[in-house]
Amino acid sequence: MKDSLIALSKDALSSLRDLAPIVIVIAIFQIFVIQEPVHGFLSLIFGALLVVAGLAFFIFGLRIALFPIGEEIAHSLARKGSAFWLFTFAFVLGFGTTIAEPALLAVAEEAAKVAVGAGSIENTESAIANYALGLRLVVALSVGAALLLGVLRILKNWPLPLMIIGGYILVVVITTIAPQEIVGIAYDSGGVTTSTVTVPLVTALGVGLASSLKGRNPMTDGFGLIAFASLTPILFVLVYGIITQWI
Repeated sequence: MKDSLIALSKDALSSLRDLAPIVIVIAIFQIFVIQEPVHGFLSLIFGALLVVAGLAFFIFGLRIALFPIGEEIAHSLARKGSAFWLFTFAFVLGFGTTIAEPALLAVAEEAAKVAVGAGSIENTESAIANYALGLRLVVALSVGAALLLGVLRILKNWPLPLMIIGGYILVVVITTIAPQEIVGIAYDSGGVTTSTVTVPLVTALGVGLASSLKGRNPMTDGFGLIAFASLTPILFVLVYGIITQWI
């Protein structure tokens, strides 16, 4: 119990240190540029303290729960030699952590409002909901496929740089034929997938899998899954925009 409290205190101090530059920048602009009185100062201080506490508990929870779970599942599946369940777990992990990502929800809704365009209120609202749901499913499927590809890369020991370079070359090629209104959405989709929940779980999966395989180095082979999780949504959403344009 004492060790846990010490670790939590360290996480709180680390969170406070990480947020300090943001607070300093905002304060400087407020004092020297905006030069207007701050309303609800006590509420802002209280909210900042809640953010620090939330980050501290979140980081602490990742360390004692999510990282061990991801690594242990990867170890267990690798020991059993079940490629089917390993790929299934990788896909479900990528799909499940992405479909409910708050950042993706926000981006999908705003993108749908722009993409659907004008129309009657009832039809537009229905079209927005359908487009947003389709976009979320496409991004979630793309992250699931990214983890499948990443796990396969670790198993086959394929070179990561060549795969990433090839992927971005393909992105550039598809961008030239994709509808212009979907390009920005596609590129933003690659960023919203790297959420605070997805990143630690995916990292734990890669490191745990690389640690369980003979001849693999967790440092050189265990990382790189996040790169795939950022790349594949761009490709999938670009293709999604091309398909919806044809339909």
